[in-house]
Amino acid sequence: MRHRHAAAAARHGVSALCGALAALLGRRARLRWVHLVLGGALLMPYWLLAAVFVGPLSGAEGFLDNSVALQFGAYAAALPLVAVTALAPVARPLSVALARPLCGVPPERFVDGAAGLARTRAARLRTSAWCTLHFGVGALISGASLALPPFAVSVMIVPFSGSVRDWLGAPGFLAQPAARVLAPLAGVAMLLALAAWSAAAGALLARVAPLLLGPTPEDRLASAERRAAELAERNRLARELHDSVGHALSAVTLQAGAARRVLGSDAPGDVEFVREALAAIEDTARRTVGELDCVLGLLRHGEDGGADPAGDLTGPGLDALDGLLARSGVRVSLTSGGDPAAVPPAVSREAYRIVQEGLSNVLRHAGGPAEAAPAALSVLVGDEKLVITMENPLPGRPGPVRPGGGRGLRGVAERASLLGGHAEAGPRQGVWRLSAVLPLRRPLRSPLRSPLRSPLEGHQR
Repeated sequence: MRHRHAAAAARHGVSALCGALAALLGRRARLRWVHLVLGGALLMPYWLLAAVFVGPLSGAEGFLDNSVALQFGAYAAALPLVAVTALAPVARPLSVALARPLCGVPPERFVDGAAGLARTRAARLRTSAWCTLHFGVGALISGASLALPPFAVSVMIVPFSGSVRDWLGAPGFLAQPAARVLAPLAGVAMLLALAAWSAAAGALLARVAPLLLGPTPEDRLASAERRAAELAERNRLARELHDSVGHALSAVTLQAGAARRVLGSDAPGDVEFVREALAAIEDTARRTVGELDCVLGLLRHGEDGGADPAGDLTGPGLDALDGLLARSGVRVSLTSGGDPAAVPPAVSREAYRIVQEGLSNVLRHAGGPAEAAPAALSVLVGDEKLVITMENPLPGRPGPVRPGGGRGLRGVAERASLLGGHAEAGPRQGVWRLSAVLPLRRPLRSPLRSPLRSPLEGHQR
């Protein structure tokens, strides 16, 4: 039993020793030592500049004098110069590029990309503090790495070489037998102390790096705004695809299904109905190809440094409403008022999509074109707002419902909200009513301020 405990203690001791050596001499410690040495090298120009002015004040014969006063005086004067020059915006991405592969810190904790430039006062001050710390500590480690190893090797060999002892002018007691044991140990201890000092300095920089080179609150806010803008753009594309392609596929599927059922019956006028259905399918498919090309063009937006996405979107507007109603497969009575040409293009495009989604709902839940009850559409253009109302009788039997509900009515609410308006949908006195009010003079609302939940979300069809 004692032997087993002794063996376990020995293994534990060996493991601890290996862990300590890895911490002092492992790959991470070596990379951090390289990072510190680079900081010392970057301080050298500042040190030389400071030595030119500090030399006369310290009484040195020249700026390359080896006096301690000159060395440390120039070092102390160089650090403020580093702090001032590190206020430049470009200093932060350069520091991040140097620290990322060498500090042993997860890359995501640093500022990256275009956001790396220090544009705010807080970011510049943090970068200045980092550069001062990195260069200052790095210079001390670099100096020690240059001076201490040769001195430690000299201490280790001086008891064994009289010529080296005479050349160094070492005291005579180093020739004693005890010195031949203690001197090598002292030299090894110096080297281990240097490694420990370097590892501790590297660990200090690794701990401080995310605080000084990581994102500031302004960076986090800007990143959140970029993510929100990207999400809003994705939602916008999803709405366009849903309303254009989704409507077309629903209409084509229902028209084709109705034509197939009619061909299987012997009712008079079958051929004429099928002909009209096929013509509607052809027209819908042809129109949707153009709309799909427009929507896919949004995916390439920005490759040529384009303008505001809200301003360069093209697509059908209220002027194309007659064609949409004629080939929708739904009997629609249209009531219009005002001048559609006075509606801004952005509002006109969104109004078209809202009507398109209303027609898709009528078709989808009626069961097919032949079964769809007449719908009433009202498009009224006023001085300040555009009011769209679509009503259709509720079907006697529930129509097919997709698992999880549809997304069209939520898209209608988002379109209206982005324009500063509102939309409502739901059963009203035996009819299904979809209404939207769109301001004509109010600019597009920022996507970051759009509601997270649609007011129509509870009535998705």
